[in-house]
Amino acid sequence: MPPRAKSILIWIVVVFVIYAVVRNPDKAADVVRSVWDFIYGAFAGFAQFFSNLAA
Repeated sequence: MPPRAKSILIWIVVVFVIYAVVRNPDKAADVVRSVWDFIYGAFAGFAQFFSNLAA
């Protein structure tokens, strides 16, 4: 991807995130919480896998 296109895409995403937070902060917080729970669950699963692998 060309650097100019990448920069424009990043700005579009940033503007959309700011718009979403300003427009509906409760829903934005729920989305962030859901993403965080997914990431945390994935790392917890990997930790449990390696823990069971070592035992």
